[in-house]
Amino acid sequence: MSDFTNEIVLRPRFEISFKEDLERVQSIFEGSVPDPFLVKRLDEHIYIRFKKSQTNFWTPQLHLELTSFEEGISKIHGVFGPNPTLWTFFMFLHFGVGTLFIILGVFAYSNYSLGHDVTFWLVGMFFLVVIWFTLYAFGRLGRAKGQPQTDQLKSYVRELIAGLRR
Repeated sequence: MSDFTNEIVLRPRFEISFKEDLERVQSIFEGSVPDPFLVKRLDEHIYIRFKKSQTNFWTPQLHLELTSFEEGISKIHGVFGPNPTLWTFFMFLHFGVGTLFIILGVFAYSNYSLGHDVTFWLVGMFFLVVIWFTLYAFGRLGRAKGQPQTDQLKSYVRELIAGLRR
């Protein structure tokens, strides 16, 4: 699993290929789980989280999807991200800001076409852009604060898949 080179991504992703059957790859996620982690498996989807006592607002989780389209070749697709409820709320805020930006743009254009002053609408659009950048900075802050736990998740997955590469 390579480290992440794209620093803009708020939800880093990775992909690992193996020359193993899917059942063998799935079997490494069954069994005892070390102390700070909880592993939940639903078919080919595996969710690795931290126990409640180890979590805070910024705690990441790891979603793994196991796929196999050829006999004897399997892939793990992984996505690091925040709690799904937090991520949904975060995206809802982005959607709301984007919608308001478009609405203010329509009002600004309409008023400009009618020859009225558009200063109010343009100032509102400017503040929405500032809010967008603030939300982005907030997301980056969350990613930075969750980085130590992300590293723990990466180490855990590396330990698990090390047995497949022997």
